[in-house]
Amino acid sequence: MSSGYLKGLNYLLNEQQDKAIEVFTRMVEVDGDTAELHFALGSLFRRRGEVDRAIRIHQNLLARPAMDRSQRAQALLELGQDYMKAGLLDRAEALFEQVIEANTHVVPALRQLLSIHQQEKDWDSAIAVARRLESRQVGGMRQLIAQFQCELAEQALQAGDQRRAAQLLKRALADDPNCVRASILQGQLEQARGNDRAALKAYMRVEEQDPEFLQEVLEPLRSCCIRLRRTDALLDYLERLARDRPSDAVSLALADILSEQRGAQAAADYLAGVLRRAPSVPVLARAARLMSERLAGAAKADVELLQSALAELVSQHSSYACRQCGFSGRTLYWQCPSCRHWGTVKPTLS
Repeated sequence: MSSGYLKGLNYLLNEQQDKAIEVFTRMVEVDGDTAELHFALGSLFRRRGEVDRAIRIHQNLLARPAMDRSQRAQALLELGQDYMKAGLLDRAEALFEQVIEANTHVVPALRQLLSIHQQEKDWDSAIAVARRLESRQVGGMRQLIAQFQCELAEQALQAGDQRRAAQLLKRALADDPNCVRASILQGQLEQARGNDRAALKAYMRVEEQDPEFLQEVLEPLRSCCIRLRRTDALLDYLERLARDRPSDAVSLALADILSEQRGAQAAADYLAGVLRRAPSVPVLARAARLMSERLAGAAKADVELLQSALAELVSQHSSYACRQCGFSGRTLYWQCPSCRHWGTVKPTLS
């Protein structure tokens, strides 16, 4: 390996792309037969957003008759990534298929195909590619496939095809038994069908799949229990959650049930105990609201002002955050809009 190549690599490692390009360009002019230099230079141009220059370099490589099978596949892979960067997804897809047919650099090509199908929302093709990656011992594919099945299920629900949606959600849970999204959608589907018992079973599954998502199912779970006339069982369930999996969401849900069944004073007393153990703004805001309902005159106005201020503080906080990149917002996305990872956006209410 030449000293110039090592020098260029050193610039890359130190994130000095301009200097690395200068070195590699000079070397290509001196020794145009070195494929590795062209690959390095083309990759640098693509990373800098100079896609046209990257495409020319990789097309020139492919025009060489002396390239071996592995180098040609690598050049196709790089050119496909250039086209992806340029938004030419059809061309990129065709090149990645050629790489796979050559039976070399298969996993990187499949990963790029998977990315294209996700961008195009072609979930059936994405599932097929993910299964091919899984057959090559690439981890995490079952979780992705479950998300793709959920995407198809949501499309079926929008089209009014509840039967197909149910089948897809069943497949999603078969691929990933811990898929919270599938359980939530299953619960919503069964509620729409009027089958509250099956919906309740789906919602209660969330606790074991990922308790951080409990707040997403507490309200529909409560609705199911009320229609099934199982409010006592709901109270027992929430009391167990408050003991075993304490969170603001559980505390607030339990306070609502206590208020309905035992009165506002019981709910206020419960929240006071929660605040002594673990103070939090959402719980304090709810406690202030309960307190204002039992007051009158100036005292009531003062507490209402406090409750309003606390509610404003709660509303200013993001409801969800991505555990991968830190993206935050007030909407639950199953695929992070920022880093594009699946299942990494979770509720922030403690």
